[in-house]
Amino acid sequence: MASAAAAAANLGSSSSSLKRPGKKPNIIGSLQTPSTLHFPKQSTTYTPSSTTISTPTTKHPKLDTPSPVAPSPKQQQRQWNFLQSAAAMALDAVETALVSHERQHPLPKTADPRVQISGNFAPVPEQPVVQDLPVTGEIPDCIQGVYLRNGANPFHEPVAGHHFFDGDGMVHAVQFKKGSVSYSSRFTETNRLVQERGLGRSLFPKAIGELHGHSGIARLLLFYARGAFGIVDPSHGTGVANAGLVYFDGHLLAMSEDDLPYHVRVLPSGDLQTVGRYDFDGQLKTTMIAHPKVDPVSGELFALSYDVVQKPYLKYFRFSPDGKKSPDVEIPLDQPTMMHDFAITERFVVVPDQQVVFKLPEMIRGGSPVIYDKNKMARFGILDKNATNASNIRWIETPDCFCFHLWNAWEEPETDEVVVIGSCMTPPDSIFNECDESLKSVLSEIRLNLKTGKSTRRQILSEADQVNLEAGMVNRNLLGRKSRFAYLALAEPWPKVSGFAKVDLSTGEVHKYIYGDQKFGGEPLFLPRDPNSEREDDGYILAFVHDEKEWKSELQIVNAMNLKLEATVKLPSRVPYGFHGTFIGAKDLEKQA
Repeated sequence: MASAAAAAANLGSSSSSLKRPGKKPNIIGSLQTPSTLHFPKQSTTYTPSSTTISTPTTKHPKLDTPSPVAPSPKQQQRQWNFLQSAAAMALDAVETALVSHERQHPLPKTADPRVQISGNFAPVPEQPVVQDLPVTGEIPDCIQGVYLRNGANPFHEPVAGHHFFDGDGMVHAVQFKKGSVSYSSRFTETNRLVQERGLGRSLFPKAIGELHGHSGIARLLLFYARGAFGIVDPSHGTGVANAGLVYFDGHLLAMSEDDLPYHVRVLPSGDLQTVGRYDFDGQLKTTMIAHPKVDPVSGELFALSYDVVQKPYLKYFRFSPDGKKSPDVEIPLDQPTMMHDFAITERFVVVPDQQVVFKLPEMIRGGSPVIYDKNKMARFGILDKNATNASNIRWIETPDCFCFHLWNAWEEPETDEVVVIGSCMTPPDSIFNECDESLKSVLSEIRLNLKTGKSTRRQILSEADQVNLEAGMVNRNLLGRKSRFAYLALAEPWPKVSGFAKVDLSTGEVHKYIYGDQKFGGEPLFLPRDPNSEREDDGYILAFVHDEKEWKSELQIVNAMNLKLEATVKLPSRVPYGFHGTFIGAKDLEKQA
């Protein structure tokens, strides 16, 4: 790890300005509205598979009055020498004083745990596998395998600032096998989680909730000091693995861009087991962003890695279908830039270089190291997939364009254009920074003309149909090829998701599916019925849904052609709102590494 600051700033690729609010923000939603924080008691050991449904107890922490940060019994059991024990006590005392100082000033809602992890954003304990779940309706015969979704789920109660994106990774799994359905949820056993669980509390810095201003510098220094004395060991990664999931070359990988991926195995019972941090047999030496792309035709995996401290700030690489890594291609950038996602076409990689950038000296001046640079011109880089260097990358400017996610891209040779489909977000830092302007996430078609070097952008939905669309996908069999439909979360009331939209990308026609009264979900996953089907939308949408009236969760399966509910799976425990998912078919499960 080059720096704790680098690793922490990379988290979610997006820790933005967390200045104290001067005005009351207009953005309304769970992540902007204070609430009582419910925090579950977590087991300190891995629970073996069981068919028993556990009923977690909760506690209601009082975050207003700081208590001394004292070594827990777990800490005291560590075999430390006298110097380490003395250092641990001294550094704990420093942290207690720091927390006391921080709590004299109100946290912005974007870093207040009572806001960020309230309601169904709150964490849950692990759920051992539960078999034979009740099903309403009929599950289509083609759904055989396991649906998985990643999310942030803090193991320990936050003692200071915390953003929803800071939580430890937890994977939720629903397996469809021989007419039966099972569910389980497990933490991804990251180096960070294993150490903090053993020590009894959170010690690694939280990128978005904590690393801003002078207190952020102090927390980094505390972390460095604990590392120097051997109290913590950051040498094997500091990431949370809470964002993306991809299945590639027999490996299910849980990812966040502040670390290497983690290999998670799906057991025959439907339970989950972390195998460990995965470096592709020693080939991957750097972090990897959480949205790598698998080409549906070649079977290759394409990825980016960025560094916020030293050049090269950005590298591109790919893996052959059997996992052999290409040499890194260093892409020259003037400054480190937040790069959460990118796109591929049949021949090209499409790299966004946008206006949210990393400036670590801002912490010295009391601000966040991640800022929205209004003076920077946003642009997209077009690079050949098989390039061995970046000398032929073509940069095309796209003014005032910030896409947190890109849904697809393809080539149109007749016009010498690369077409990019993404949701353009304004303000660009609105997820992380309180502001007066209401968030908008506009589904857009961006055309990059390789002949003229110019770009155009159009809003796909009509003004009358405009809604916030974030998190979703196209038919993955058409990734990098021209696609007609996109399935995207209806992010309203922000940040909750009330349903999903099926959008015709050529006409702008939109059809909405609403989960139900006081029911909210997350990213819709499109599962093709048959990869050889003539219709692009011949398949099903899978989505976790939570009923906020009954306080129960379920999995809904919706016919993607007519948007009719096919089946509902009742889940044994609550599933918090989360991030991205994938589906592994039964035949692929048999080929797991």
